[in-house]
Amino acid sequence: MSVYAGAVQDLIDELGRLPGIGPKSAQRIAFHLLKVPREDALRLARAISEAKEKVSFCERCFNIAEGTLCGICTDERRDPHVVCVVEESRDIVAVERTREFRGRYHVLQGAISPIEGIGPDQLKVKELLARLEPEGITEVILCTNPNIEGEATAMYLGRLLQPLGISVTRIASGLPVGGDLEYADELTLGRALEGRRSFES
Repeated sequence: MSVYAGAVQDLIDELGRLPGIGPKSAQRIAFHLLKVPREDALRLARAISEAKEKVSFCERCFNIAEGTLCGICTDERRDPHVVCVVEESRDIVAVERTREFRGRYHVLQGAISPIEGIGPDQLKVKELLARLEPEGITEVILCTNPNIEGEATAMYLGRLLQPLGISVTRIASGLPVGGDLEYADELTLGRALEGRRSFES
């Protein structure tokens, strides 16, 4: 039996479904939202609603976008022949902070994880292959996370891409194994990009 009234428990339950939010954090956030002025809480609700309404995924690279293409894909100053493959849109932010990369991106929207039932078919792999010839892509940088899932994904993509005569590189070490790109500092990630190496399967 729930301790709180239906609406409060529903709020706690929904907050608890967010990544990184445990039951205690969900409860703390819920009570914070109940304490703040009504307008503050509604502003948050509007921001969530508006984001869901306006933001979708770029038709080319699957980064978040407010139109058919994202800002990076529409930027003509960027090199269209070099593509950096990342797991999630938030990883683009980490790479962009380094100021080392001036190409385009491809967001897989996840990583291969047999435990979670995620295979290549659940990722944007076919879409990456479909971009190679039309865009004249000459290099693919595998910039997946340096953890088991990221390495498995990089290995799979490397084996798929190498026979196609494209330069396939992997970001260099310097990133902690088991870490996430999202939390890497600019200098470390910048050095990893600079020191990228030829992919070997």
